Amino acid sequence: MSKSLKKLVEESREKNQPEVDMSDRGISNMLDVSGLFSLAHITQLVLSHNKLTTVPPNIAELKNLEVLNFFNNQIEELPTQISSLQKLKHLNLGMNRLSTLPRGFGSLPALEVLDLTYNNLNEHSLPGNFFYLTTLRALYLSDNDFEILPSDIGKLTKLQILSLRDNDLISLPKEIGELTQLKELHIQGNRLTVLPPELVL
Repeated sequence: MSKSLKKLVEESREKNQPEVDMSDRGISNMLDVSGLFSLAHITQLVLSHNKLTTVPPNIAELKNLEVLNFFNNQIEELPTQISSLQKLKHLNLGMNRLSTLPRGFGSLPALEVLDLTYNNLNEHSLPGNFFYLTTLRALYLSDNDFEILPSDIGKLTKLQILSLRDNDLISLPKEIGELTQLKELHIQGNRLTVLPPELVL
């Protein structure tokens, strides 16, 4: 582990710093960052622009996380333990290689912003409880492989932003009309020929 990463961990522990930024450090395995999972006090962890392929189950030890940023890595799967992060509000998994989400992913009771842009997800990738994320205000699913948007999208009644750009969507479910707080709907770059009459923007 590079000295600078070790120093970041030590400083965060000694000074009780709530935010740790390890972006663009060439990290390929979080377990190589000695002491990282002992920083139970941190509320923000940024690991964007690294070379991560997996997230270890130890992520559950960072139980006070509110912001977790994995943007632009090579992550192919997530552990079920990620749903243990009960305080998580903002999760960025954009630009990775996810083709599925773990069972139980929908049990993140505080999540407000979820970015899954630029992955390999489709309607079969979402676990059964995905639409239990009823605290979501912004959901970014652009640049994936969705052909159908599940009708359960109507359960996310607090959504203000829904981005579905550049998928393979043929239609939208009428339940999208139940998203009464929706302010932004991005649907460019799909195969949509008609929109449901229930959709009033």
